[in-house]
Amino acid sequence: QVQLEESGGGLVQPGGSLRLSCAASGSIQRINAMGWYRQAPGKQRELVATITRSGGTNYAGSVKGRFTISRDNAKNTVYLQMNSLKPEDTAVYYCNSNMWVLAAIRDYWGQGTQVTVSS
Repeated sequence: QVQLEESGGGLVQPGGSLRLSCAASGSIQRINAMGWYRQAPGKQRELVATITRSGGTNYAGSVKGRFTISRDNAKNTVYLQMNSLKPEDTAVYYCNSNMWVLAAIRDYWGQGTQVTVSS
């Protein structure tokens, strides 16, 4: 069994910061890319940022320069530092991890953590 446990969401004022964490656990043989996606009410899930095992990153244009994705391979954990938050960043944020588990490779998802940006 594999779990992706997210933490760090909450309510923040515009211009504020939050740091999301996502820790993978279970019978994991290898983690490839990890990433964060988000889904706002009435909208489709969209990519926020991804990071390869070697540290290569990719960001959505709407968050570039404000968000930073990073990972700790020893801890099987990915982070998302979110600065200069805007109301339009309000969404449920989901962690994604592409992993080898029991000799099979697939994508796994966390349960989601709510981020609300409001005054």
